[in-house]
Amino acid sequence: MKKIDKMHTFIGMDHSYEEAGVVLVGVPFDGTTSYRPGTRFAPNQIRMDSYGLETYSPYLDKDLEDVALNDIGDISIPFGNTVKALETIKETVTAIVKDDKKPFVIGGEHLISLPVVETLVKKHSDLHILHFDAHTDLREHYLGEKLSHATVMRRVHDLVGDGRIFQFGIRSGTKEEFIWAKEHTYLRPFDLDTLEQKIPSLMKKPIYLSIDLDVLDPSIFSGTGTPEPGGITMKELLNAFILMQKLSFAGADVVELSPHYDPSGVSTAVACKVIREVALLLCE
Repeated sequence: MKKIDKMHTFIGMDHSYEEAGVVLVGVPFDGTTSYRPGTRFAPNQIRMDSYGLETYSPYLDKDLEDVALNDIGDISIPFGNTVKALETIKETVTAIVKDDKKPFVIGGEHLISLPVVETLVKKHSDLHILHFDAHTDLREHYLGEKLSHATVMRRVHDLVGDGRIFQFGIRSGTKEEFIWAKEHTYLRPFDLDTLEQKIPSLMKKPIYLSIDLDVLDPSIFSGTGTPEPGGITMKELLNAFILMQKLSFAGADVVELSPHYDPSGVSTAVACKVIREVALLLCE
């Protein structure tokens, strides 16, 4: 494993790398953020604030102290070179997957999902994507760039193809993106109401869970670069985690917290709780 920066760990994720089945890695990258930058500061703030959280989840009835998780710290990202940044992420994730462990990536912006999926699809040819987000992220390019947090799910589609991406909570995108989605992805606008209906068809398939925290309404989660009013509640997201216990996860990411846009610290607290729940979902 390549040496990376590690100042402290997310609460409950202090098992050794060798014994852990799930490995958390921070990716402080926001090189393609299209509106307000700042997600590079999220992994460090999340780890510090995680110590205000209990390790036990009453929603999933699981405790981080009862499972083997390891936080290996943050990848050192070469800012100013998006391609090199993605290669660096992929190098780290590849080592994790090669060691037969599940990668759990925290961002950082949403483009960091791409090298993780690129790695996992080599191991799981039938990989399916669960994508919670306010935005479609299905543009072919953004201002001429094919690699952007606004294009990430289009690039993921390039890897997995039709019928493999399930999008929920979407409430923003170009008209062209919504039209394209009708032919190529399952897109549930505005809410998570059909998730329960889709669970049976996703059981026994390897799932990659990608949560852009701006799926939540800004009244709950204001600390993000592209806030989009009309989002889901935290209770709805927690109920989704309960439903998803039936699924088999190959990996996950939680992205798009920009902590300094919410001086109250509530958004970071929300991110920490989401990360706890997702970590427990990844543990079989």
